[in-house]
Amino acid sequence: MTDLGRYLRTETVGGSILLVATALALLAANGPWADVYHALRDAELGPHVLHLDLTVGDWAKDGLLALFFFVAGLELKRELVVGELSRLRNALLPVIAAVGGMVVPALLALAIGWGDPRMAQAWTIPVATDIAFALGVLALAASRLPGGARVFLLSLAVVDDLGAILLIAIVFTGTFDLLAAAVAVLLLGLYRLLQHRRVRTPWLYVPVVVATWVAVHASGIHATVAGVALALLTRVRADPGEDSSPCLRLEHRLQPWSAGLAVPLFALFAAGIPISANVFGDLFTDRLGLAVLVGLVVGKLVGITGSALLAVRLGAARLPADVTSKDLVAVAMLGGVGFTVSLLIADLSLEGPDMELAKAAVLAASLVASLLAAVLLVRRNKARSAS
Repeated sequence: MTDLGRYLRTETVGGSILLVATALALLAANGPWADVYHALRDAELGPHVLHLDLTVGDWAKDGLLALFFFVAGLELKRELVVGELSRLRNALLPVIAAVGGMVVPALLALAIGWGDPRMAQAWTIPVATDIAFALGVLALAASRLPGGARVFLLSLAVVDDLGAILLIAIVFTGTFDLLAAAVAVLLLGLYRLLQHRRVRTPWLYVPVVVATWVAVHASGIHATVAGVALALLTRVRADPGEDSSPCLRLEHRLQPWSAGLAVPLFALFAAGIPISANVFGDLFTDRLGLAVLVGLVVGKLVGITGSALLAVRLGAARLPADVTSKDLVAVAMLGGVGFTVSLLIADLSLEGPDMELAKAAVLAASLVASLLAAVLLVRRNKARSAS
C-alpha cells in the first residue's frame, strides 16, 4: 500500500479519480444500465436499529464522507496549531477570504432565487469549495506559482468546508435526539481522553470512532459532523522522541483512502443524474439552477478576491510571500469548483427533479470554474516565466 498510498496522495491523482468517478456516474445514469445503477444506489443496506437502514447512496453520503471530513479536519487542525494558520497575520487572509467566499455566493443565490420556496435551504449549495478538484487543477496548471498560493487555497478550502459543515449541522438538523447527542458528546470526550493519555492502539479507537458516528447519526445531526469533531480533538504536536503526531500519522494513512475510495464512491452515487436538453436549458432559465451556477462561478470569485484584497488594503492581513493580486484572482477562480460538498448539500436540501437540476448546476459550475481557472493560471505561469 506504500507506493499506492504515495501515488494517491498527489492532488492530480485524487482529482483525476474523482473526475473518472463522476464520468462513470453520468454514463451509468444515462445509459442502458440506468435501472441497475438506480436500483443499486437506492438499495437499503444495514439494520433498522438506530435508523441505520440506509440506502447505498446514503451510506456513501453519510458514512464515506465522514472519512473525507475527518481528513479535512485533520488538515485544518494541523494548520491551526503548527501550520500557516497558527500565525494570526497569516491565518487572517484565508479565513477572511473563506468567509467572503461563503457569504457572497449565498447572497447572490438568495437574490436570484428570491421568493422561490426551493431556496429556503438551497441557498447553501454554492457556499462550498472542493479541495480535491481545486488542488488538482492548481497542481496541473500552476507549476510556477509560489508555494504560498497552494497553502492559501488549501487553507481557504479547509476553512470553507468547515463552514459548510457548520451550515449542514445548523440548517439540516431536523429531529434532534438529546440522548443520542449526549452519548456522542461522552464518546468525543473519551476520544479526547485517549489522545491525552497517549493511547495508540486501534482496538480502542476504532470502536469509539464508529460508536461516535452512530450516535451523531442517531441524534439527527448529519453524521459527517462526527468526522470534523473527532479530527479537531486529535493531538497535533509530537511528544519528545515521537516520530510524528497522531494527527500527521492519521492524515498520512487515511488520505489515500479518502481520495482514492471515499470521495470517488460518493461521486459515483451522487453525480449520477439524468442529462437532457431540458436540464441544460433550465440551468439558465430556472432560478434554482441559475442561482447555483452564478453563486459558484461569480459569487466565489467576487467573494474570495474582494474580501482578501480588502483585508490586505486595510492592513488586517497580508498576501503570502511572492503571491501577487493577479495570482490571487486566478486561485480564487478555483473556489467556484464546488463539487463534493455542494453535491452533498443539494442532496440534503432538495428532492426529485429539483435536486437533479441543482446537481447539474453544480457540475456545470465546477467545469466552468475549472476551465476559467486553468486559463488564468496558465497565463500567470507564462507571465512568471517571462519575468
